[in-house]
Amino acid sequence: MIDLYYWTTPNGHKITMFLEEAGLPYRIIPVNISKGEQFQPDFLAIAPNNRIPAIVDQAPKDGAAPVSLFESGAILLYLAEKTGRFIAQDLRGRADTLQWLFWQMGGLGPMAGQNHHFSAYAQERIPYAIDRYVNETNRLYGVLNKRLADREYVAGEYSIADMAAYPWIVPHERQGQDLNDFPHLHRWFQAIQARPATQRAYEKAKQINSAPSVHTDESRRILFGQTAQNVR
Repeated sequence: MIDLYYWTTPNGHKITMFLEEAGLPYRIIPVNISKGEQFQPDFLAIAPNNRIPAIVDQAPKDGAAPVSLFESGAILLYLAEKTGRFIAQDLRGRADTLQWLFWQMGGLGPMAGQNHHFSAYAQERIPYAIDRYVNETNRLYGVLNKRLADREYVAGEYSIADMAAYPWIVPHERQGQDLNDFPHLHRWFQAIQARPATQRAYEKAKQINSAPSVHTDESRRILFGQTAQNVR
């Protein structure tokens, strides 16, 4: 059994997509980030960066004590190694999967996240910041589109690299992007969207939360007003 500490964000969706694809038994423990539940001591013991998602694997492969992890990329890699699925087993295929997983973690996710922040959440509209992150998101879409020009999925076979990237493409309209400008990416997006496991994962999200994370001044303060004081 996997305990999944989760909220309905792109990084949270990555993990439900994997768990649904792999058929691993799991239990969702909602962490409402707009209410500050990510600062509860029991959650911080698992996720010291006070971010979702995090997991506790109650039955790790070595048969020893439960394993806890935070950071969505680390969780995807751990689950892929646990199950032997969604990551190539040969040296070059594995390296290919990992480089695109890290591309998402270091590029697409952070840049699209800043895009969301300055375009949708910032109380002061800063044209330079909006242009900077909308344009960088556009560049990254172009990188992914080019990568997909001669292959079905990012690393050949469907993998954790695809699961990492897809949830960050779902809000493409909010990011100021038109998928019709990226035909290979658009084809890939539709293929993943049609997968039954993807549909189950996103349906679970609707059951847990249908409200925006930022809807009050208090939620804005909780999400965007954190300093080192919050982790003491």
